Amino acid sequence: MKRTIAIVAGGDSSELPVSLRSAQGLYTFMDKARYQLYIVEMKGHRWTVHLLDGSLTPIDRNDFGFIENGEKKHFDFAYITIHGTPGENGLLQGYFDMMGIPYSSCNVLASALTFNKFSCNQYLKSFGVKAADAILLRKGQSISDQEVINKIGLPCFVKPNAGGSSYGITKVKRKEQIRPAIEKAARESPEVVIEAFMQGTEITCGCYKTTKKQTVFPITEVVSHNEFFDTDAKYNGEVEEITPARIQEETAERIRKLTSSIYDILGCSGIIRIDYILTEGDVINLLEINTTPGMTTTSFIPQQVRAAGLDLGDVLTDIIEDKFNECRK
Repeated sequence: MKRTIAIVAGGDSSELPVSLRSAQGLYTFMDKARYQLYIVEMKGHRWTVHLLDGSLTPIDRNDFGFIENGEKKHFDFAYITIHGTPGENGLLQGYFDMMGIPYSSCNVLASALTFNKFSCNQYLKSFGVKAADAILLRKGQSISDQEVINKIGLPCFVKPNAGGSSYGITKVKRKEQIRPAIEKAARESPEVVIEAFMQGTEITCGCYKTTKKQTVFPITEVVSHNEFFDTDAKYNGEVEEITPARIQEETAERIRKLTSSIYDILGCSGIIRIDYILTEGDVINLLEINTTPGMTTTSFIPQQVRAAGLDLGDVLTDIIEDKFNECRK
């Protein structure tokens, strides 16, 4: 009998449309001979299942079940592809833990920590990971323009502390841009990070591990045609994504080892993707960690899987079956 898989998408952030595209990508990639697949769309309290006949039916949040053809059905596994809350920050992971439903991504702690960019980077600094100098502004806190210049300098980046897809990010070059940039970021997240600019090459590296294997994918070099890798660059083709990256093999190996090490330090699960800036002297600087990375046909992870000579359907099966094996122990 086929296992029933929920591809969980949507969410309550600006990344909802991206998440739905990732869900369609996963639906394409997954082994349909092995699994019965349904896309589950979440937005606020509206949780619905896309049935095979194209209709929608509500999820019963008491047991994550649904009715199809008059029969109550339950999911065996949840593949989370929500970018943002509640699927990337640990909230949904906690729900599935309580329901006893295995899922694809990191656990509650790792998800919550990685979603908080400032806290995650500060934590990893204690393990020797390099990251930009930064200031955190919580809701209700303020800072003068001159303090930003004195502590961080210009140019700098102002970004939401919890969010993705470059929504709400501004590269600030002049003093008078600081205040509008903070207000823009605050519309995406109650906490705002002001981060020092680092000149260099942006790269990203994916990784997944099971009880039987450890796989670090080829590194992608990101060459934006814009000021930085913003939303237009990501989704409107204003970028070159080069896999494998045009860097020295010794540097690439250090990046792969660091990616694997961070995966273990945080206790990650499933596929993650880590973004870095490679600065002068091939110094590796952490930008952020994505625990539910994009999974459209053109996203970084599918590109890296293809470059590694792997089949993404096999990778997804590895992750799903490994979680089932863990549950049986």
